[in-house]
Amino acid sequence: MAITAFLTDSTLCIGCKACEVACKEWNEIGDDGFEWSGFSYDNTCKLGASTWRHVKFVEHTPEPGLGGNAPELGSWSFSSDVCKHCERAGCLEACPTGALVRTEFGGVFLQPDVCNGCGYCVVACPFGVVERNRDDGRAFKCTFCYDRQKAGLEPACAKTCPTESIRFGEIGELRRAAGERMAALIERGMKDAAFYDASNTSVGGTHAMFIVRGDPRTYNLPPSPQVPTVFLKRAWRSSALAALVVLGGTIAAFLADGSRRRC
Repeated sequence: MAITAFLTDSTLCIGCKACEVACKEWNEIGDDGFEWSGFSYDNTCKLGASTWRHVKFVEHTPEPGLGGNAPELGSWSFSSDVCKHCERAGCLEACPTGALVRTEFGGVFLQPDVCNGCGYCVVACPFGVVERNRDDGRAFKCTFCYDRQKAGLEPACAKTCPTESIRFGEIGELRRAAGERMAALIERGMKDAAFYDASNTSVGGTHAMFIVRGDPRTYNLPPSPQVPTVFLKRAWRSSALAALVVLGGTIAAFLADGSRRRC
């Protein structure tokens, strides 16, 4: 069974939000409300329990002489965000019920019928992707269109993308394609092009990779995401040290009291 992934190329995204619509239609997800956010033209704002694909609008500060298709600076960028399906997933490690599982395609699937709404996965996700539904308390996120993959189909978002900004396929092939695309962009003068997959962190790489221009943080991609459990060793060491200090203080107090009584 092939290990699959997404490759989202923001330099090809036109901000049409077709991926958001296709995701909602296929997975029968409700709307996010119809309130004007005032944040560029983005009213979805973030990933959440009812938004499994989110197209982020990034307006750059204009510079005289640059704009439009200038390779030095993109005046307006768009990028479709999604659950990263981490190689080492914090949500999966934190789940106490087994609601989160690793599928044969490499994705992390959340089973809503097993979720008890504890919220551990929410705080354990280094990307802030997982969110609890306000109505029933259960957590939800992108399923990697597991049902479609089982049937030999590509995820709905990738299928509907009109510019192929979202590509889907075997993860190794997509990494090679990303390398070729990065070389082409840099050759065209886009020196700020960056590839993101968090492979240099405790996450160990993602099954949703991105090509962006400028600082990845602008696209809600943290520079050094970490799986929370990597901090357990330090936490236990600190706890043990604190316990030894308390024990030492207690013993010292008893010894001092015994000395006073003998005197």
